[in-house]
Amino acid sequence: MKTALDEVRKIYADLAARPVDRNCVRLKECCHFKLTGRTPYLTKGEALLAASALRATGRRALPENPSGACPLLENETGNCLIYDSRPFGCRTHFCAAAGGPYSRREVIDLIRRLEAIDESLGGTGPRLLQNAIADALGDL
Repeated sequence: MKTALDEVRKIYADLAARPVDRNCVRLKECCHFKLTGRTPYLTKGEALLAASALRATGRRALPENPSGACPLLENETGNCLIYDSRPFGCRTHFCAAAGGPYSRREVIDLIRRLEAIDESLGGTGPRLLQNAIADALGDL
């Protein structure tokens, strides 16, 4: 599993090295799924990395967030608990302030690598963030 998590981290690093003008300014509007109507889907490798990062904060379960915001937002500050390990969808999403969405053709090679990791871990394809991370927490 460590190798798979390292590979997911490498994919995230490869994305960051792309010459695409994007910069997350952490407005966090995109993290309010109920408002945006968009919730990221995670492959098993991404979910395991997110779950590991959440565990590193001392949490053992995915926090409840009745407001419809991402459960990975800290209630007191609204900051992402796992920002450095945030999923691919959070890195490539639609946020206009960050530079808008990546087109699929710009990142299809990275998506295919995430899918290969998912398959190697026995995953079933991308799953809703909350469900994927909750299950990954049980797998750790």
